Amino acid sequence: MIDTNVADESTARRDGFLARHWQKLVAAAIWLALVGSFLGYSIITGSSPTETLQDVVDLLRTPFGPLLYIIIYTLRPLAFFSAIVVTLLGGAIWGPVWGTAFVVIGSNMSATLAYVFGRAFGQGVLAKGDGATQGIVGRYAERLRANAFSTVLIMRLIYLPYDLVNYLAGFLRVPYKPFILASILGSLPGTLTFVLAGASLDIDDIFAGNFDIAAINPWTLALSAILFVAGIAFSRLLRRQEAGA
Repeated sequence: MIDTNVADESTARRDGFLARHWQKLVAAAIWLALVGSFLGYSIITGSSPTETLQDVVDLLRTPFGPLLYIIIYTLRPLAFFSAIVVTLLGGAIWGPVWGTAFVVIGSNMSATLAYVFGRAFGQGVLAKGDGATQGIVGRYAERLRANAFSTVLIMRLIYLPYDLVNYLAGFLRVPYKPFILASILGSLPGTLTFVLAGASLDIDDIFAGNFDIAAINPWTLALSAILFVAGIAFSRLLRRQEAGA
């Protein structure tokens, strides 16, 4: 006969493990699905990994590509995939104008999704034992609760990890309206920075193995660097004004 106490303890441990690590399990499942789909497509079509990536880019260039890109960007935080890489890709495919438009839509939808997940399942979103992360959290958590708009704005302007800010805002139950408004405004310098950096690249030459660093548009890259520095400088100005208030 199975000891019911042992069974109950086992169930409690299992439930506790799932409660603490569900985000990692979801991320692992999404990564496995992505990698499995990528490898499966490569095997079925007989394509190399580079050719498969080229096919993905070609798919994004179709009339339905922008919608697919926005969906990918929206779901990206569930797999903890880099927002910078997806933003660079948007600039490389559609250029500065449309690339910025699609990135702004996708990034703020992804911010909303991560915020909702953080609000609903806050426990465990912030990894324990990470000294650097906990230091950032400790510095900004109370400010987020007290002054959501300006704090989120500054966190965006100094390029704190995009998804960390989203999850943290949801976890701390920051009101959504100031969070999303600050995200839209505060992310613009970073969005323009990386979209312009992506637009300065010729993605077809990269896939063809003919990439030449001299072919990068220097003006676009320079403007990207200026926006990056300007965003950080503006955040420092805001923090000085707050300190002096």
